[in-house]
Amino acid sequence: MSRRSPAAAAAAAVEAAVDPTFVPRDPAVRDGPWNAVDAGLVQTAQQQASALHGSSSSSSSAGSSSSSSVAASSAGVVLLGQTAEQLGELAKSMGQPAYRGKQLADGVLKGAKRVADIKGLPASFIAQLQEAGVKTGRSAVHHTVRAPDGTSKLLLQLGEGRLIEAVGIPAQDSSKERLTVCVSSQVGCPMRCTFCATGKGGFARNLTAHEIVDQVLAVSELHGTRASNVVFMGMGEPLLNLPNVVAAAALMQQQLGMSGRAITISTVGVPNAINRLAQHKLTATLAVSLHAPNQELRKQLVPSAAAYPLEALMQDCAAYFKATGRRVTFEYTLMSGTNDAPEHARELLALLRHYKLMSHVNLIPWNPVGESEFERPSRARVDAFKAVLERAGLPVSVRTTRGLEAAAACGQLRNMHQKQGLSNPQQLT
Repeated sequence: MSRRSPAAAAAAAVEAAVDPTFVPRDPAVRDGPWNAVDAGLVQTAQQQASALHGSSSSSSSAGSSSSSSVAASSAGVVLLGQTAEQLGELAKSMGQPAYRGKQLADGVLKGAKRVADIKGLPASFIAQLQEAGVKTGRSAVHHTVRAPDGTSKLLLQLGEGRLIEAVGIPAQDSSKERLTVCVSSQVGCPMRCTFCATGKGGFARNLTAHEIVDQVLAVSELHGTRASNVVFMGMGEPLLNLPNVVAAAALMQQQLGMSGRAITISTVGVPNAINRLAQHKLTATLAVSLHAPNQELRKQLVPSAAAYPLEALMQDCAAYFKATGRRVTFEYTLMSGTNDAPEHARELLALLRHYKLMSHVNLIPWNPVGESEFERPSRARVDAFKAVLERAGLPVSVRTTRGLEAAAACGQLRNMHQKQGLSNPQQLT
């Protein structure tokens, strides 16, 4: 492996220790092999995801029925993510006509950050909503950066003061402009991938469906155009938060008018989760983050591979394709001297051939992370790796490096701004 000098690594460790950057890890979590503490945090995240989704689906207003429930958070009723019919029930419970529900739903989707920002509502109804603790579900924009190539990154402040990242990537496709939004699914991440900025920190909680959709709205508003694509490749492991990720994908289609095929859900691999995802029969693309062509190397880069071996992951990918008919794509982050040699490429080919999954590989030159030991590969090494795959007829692409100036790697910008929750978080009421 190509690593930085011990002195540089030590300096980075000191900087990481004093710079308020991460959601702090559980004190029991340690670098190195996957262990029972890690497994416990993963189980906790999955249990929390189910409970969070259940609470968001339960009734929280006196006038709502089981068929038209209004989602609630700890702060009260949340408008974002609800249908006009559901919000109509809320309006009726407050003595308002049902058509106010459509005004509420449209107002939030058109950019209202506070209940008082929704146009056309009587002042008395606004006062009722505010007194009841009703919130739009929109997050405050804490910080924004833009790169010269148009890439943007937003830090969104959640109600308790935690920060999450969302990225906007504009592109021109023939005569049509596209905007891809990269969304986070968790605050932090418990998976501990060694090369990931988010993985260097800890795990705080899962995001609700409306907090995920809010990221798409925020990036779209910044760029002044609707999102054409959404990728679940930001902070967190999406399949640990499966119920809320699936719900968010449905909302994107139902309320933002997106095609299911324009949504990509990424995973580094969670036991049994790919099988559960298949049961939802989504038209979204599944992207599996491999990063290594064999089990031993993968355990070094992705410690959770010890609990979910590469062979089991590939078997689940093959079963997913058989069950859904949807091809699986593979993500492979290239790190200089670690996993980017031609022999690694040949080994990757053999792996995909064995499982009849020669669909598509997306090569990702590693984005530098200040406290990491890895190095970005040269263009020559990337091209050589790609050439091995292409000669064998495997469809392959190289992710264009976008927004390095914007700290575009997952978790990097958030790491520049926060370790603990903000002391005085903005309140959107």
